[in-house]
Amino acid sequence: ESRESLVRRLVLFALFLSVSRIVILWIQGVPMTGGFFWIETGRFLLLDALAAIFMVVLLPLVEGYIGVLSILRLRELSHPSSPLLRKLQRDAPGTYQHCLSIATLAEAVAIDMGMDENLMKAGAYYHDIGKLRRPQFFVENQGGGPNVHDGMSPTLSAMTIISHVQDGLEMAREYGLPRRIRDFIAEHHGTACVRYFYNKALAGAKKGEEVDRSSFCYPGPRPQSRETALLMIVDSLEAAVRSMGLDQELQEQGSEGVEASHDGGRTAHPNRGRSQSIKALKQTIDQVIASKMAEGQFDDVDFTLKDITCIKAALLRALLNMYHTR
Repeated sequence: ESRESLVRRLVLFALFLSVSRIVILWIQGVPMTGGFFWIETGRFLLLDALAAIFMVVLLPLVEGYIGVLSILRLRELSHPSSPLLRKLQRDAPGTYQHCLSIATLAEAVAIDMGMDENLMKAGAYYHDIGKLRRPQFFVENQGGGPNVHDGMSPTLSAMTIISHVQDGLEMAREYGLPRRIRDFIAEHHGTACVRYFYNKALAGAKKGEEVDRSSFCYPGPRPQSRETALLMIVDSLEAAVRSMGLDQELQEQGSEGVEASHDGGRTAHPNRGRSQSIKALKQTIDQVIASKMAEGQFDDVDFTLKDITCIKAALLRALLNMYHTR
């Protein structure tokens, strides 16, 4: 988990090996001088030090070859100074803040669920890097200015939104991101439909004109792991809570909330009391998860009903702890 932990474990391992060797030699009747123990211990410490250097040098190559990520590599990827995250901060600050919020929520739930929180956080940081290609087409980067989608057809708008997944995968390969991180990019929308623009296309269609729903759906695949499925839930919930204005309500009332919409603006709602806002938040969590289950997005993931109940409770706690009065 850290360099200090690595050194501590290597020293203990060297001591274990030296004591074991001494015991074996003693059983075999090998004569031992007074400094025999320290000579053996020093020899194993030296061999351990050489092994540690060898391991640190080869670890990145081994990780890339076998597709396994160490905690050290995940923490390195999650550091704000990594090239892609630095680029995201500079060119798409709204998306960067969105990714930070998602990562905070997802990490809290992952800890409660016994998932790999380091993998969860790293995946959340990079899941939307494809928005770097066209940051102005996403509402969180528009800064309250004109929405470029107002002058575009729903089909073209949906195509632009959906393309951020493929763009993200291309950038991930360009920057050498591990396969497990690329899975978060590919699967966080699954095969969901961009409903805002789909409904807009239906409303604007002429009588008898058919609207191809597949043109408004992400290519997938659906989530293949518990971590990518959890990211899908958190990402959709973030959009739903912000679009309903629950984040501002909970902050003003001294509770908590979050979120931003992928395809539309904010909807005005009458202010509710604290208990009513929390009730509305619970209902939103239920609705988001129910809609994903109805779409079959979790069909390839081993979530149980108990897991879903635990995720709902963990999300509610995380949101109420995260969005509070300043």
